[in-house]
Amino acid sequence: MTAIDLAALETTLDALPKAFPGPGGLVGVVKDGKIVASRAWGYADLDAGAPLTVATRMPICSISKQFTCGVLLAALGEPEQYDARVAEFLPRYEGPMPTLRQLCDNQSGLRDYWALTVLQGGLAEQTFAREHALPLLARMKTGHFTPGSEYSYCNCNFRIISEIIESETGQALPDLYRRHIWEPAGMTTAVLTSDTRQPEDGVIGYEGSDATGFFPADNGIFWIGDAGISSSLDDMLAYEAWIDAEREDPQSLYRRLSEPPRFVDGTPAQYGYGLSHETIGGVAFTGHAGALRGFRAHRLNARSERLSVVVLFNHEADAHGAAEMVARAAMGTPASEPTFIAEEWDGLWLDEARGLTATLKTGRRTVELGYAVGPQPTEAGQDGALAAAGVRITRDGAGLAMARPGENTIRALTPLVPIDTADGREIAGRYRSEELEAEMQIEARDGGVYARFDGLLGTGRFERMAPLARDVWRLATRRAMDAPAPGDWTLIVTRREDGSVSGARLGCWLARQIPYEKTA
Repeated sequence: MTAIDLAALETTLDALPKAFPGPGGLVGVVKDGKIVASRAWGYADLDAGAPLTVATRMPICSISKQFTCGVLLAALGEPEQYDARVAEFLPRYEGPMPTLRQLCDNQSGLRDYWALTVLQGGLAEQTFAREHALPLLARMKTGHFTPGSEYSYCNCNFRIISEIIESETGQALPDLYRRHIWEPAGMTTAVLTSDTRQPEDGVIGYEGSDATGFFPADNGIFWIGDAGISSSLDDMLAYEAWIDAEREDPQSLYRRLSEPPRFVDGTPAQYGYGLSHETIGGVAFTGHAGALRGFRAHRLNARSERLSVVVLFNHEADAHGAAEMVARAAMGTPASEPTFIAEEWDGLWLDEARGLTATLKTGRRTVELGYAVGPQPTEAGQDGALAAAGVRITRDGAGLAMARPGENTIRALTPLVPIDTADGREIAGRYRSEELEAEMQIEARDGGVYARFDGLLGTGRFERMAPLARDVWRLATRRAMDAPAPGDWTLIVTRREDGSVSGARLGCWLARQIPYEKTA
């Protein structure tokens, strides 16, 4: 890549408001250290008619994670010398303790605390103050896997990092952001907006879609370390220009953050120091997504091409898809058209080891995979496999093998026989999880089955359950404190030798295999 086709880029930018509809959006492109495009459309507040501008500060959400890791390296140096401090936040943890670097790389194996707020009785709109987080973390006793062996996205990793940074330096995180990143990068208006009830510059995030209409999101969580920074597009583009200016210096902060990560077995990883690593159009990019109810964000940087793209939405459209679309236009590498799907993949499967279900729905050109947080389109390759970013699915006898290289794992999926009805009265009752020190209540009446949770944060709302297969149920959570919400939880009924219900295992992609014992 030597130059950008500016006419093609402008055409793509003009298409974004229709392709990713919502109240408003911001997008910018940096090439060779210079801003070549900067757009703002729509409104920060639809009712007031306040327009979005390139100076409007928006929540960048989890993009903040790389800033937190940057401060860790700049203020404290290599993380290994602080490994012993991780145990202070996990006093009841029974397995091997993750290192601080494994927290930075999402290789800790800890369950995500924002997902666990649902099981602790949290309501989507209630206040989750700073002091609520550490008691929730302190209850953790087990994790998903041995630290360093796999990948699992986990916000509480970065909450622990931020607590250690502030404790060791004796300084507040926003002061450290400012000294080590914002001021050197020329981010003159960036701030830490930990209280999501008080967004900067009067900007409102909107839930909904063209089909449902858009309505203001009601957020009440407190973020620090895992998210929380608010930044204008101008400031984010200044950050990208700063990265470019220091691209040749191996000791520069972003070069240190973006060094290729690995798992403990030496296998290359796709996430490290708060940065995702991916390939678009044959080019290596680093970046990160950000999400809060009503907001979506994404940034991408390709060092080899000296190209950066930033997208900020005050609605819930696919910011990564928009950023990729712009990056491809800038590089002149449009996405290829998927081939027609020649065979049917429809079905329901169980990942027994993780306690999660997977679904496949065959379309004309893609097969939709339902497994993690949301549906993911996959395409058919010439070898007969299905593939998408971070996943490859092949047939394995009656089952499937799902390789997820970014997680350093291959999942065995066994087929399930779907059902439309089940007697919910058999599983109705009270359940307790010693892992969470919290309870679940299942109620069944006239074919309808619902569950609600009681715990550290109170009593949650009733969530709908539906039978998928014998002793396998789906519990849907579409709105939660964080966004995206945990999505579909899989509940697997456990039984005694006489066939009576003894309990259940409950989990979603971010918080898996949580045991419950039936108590009444």
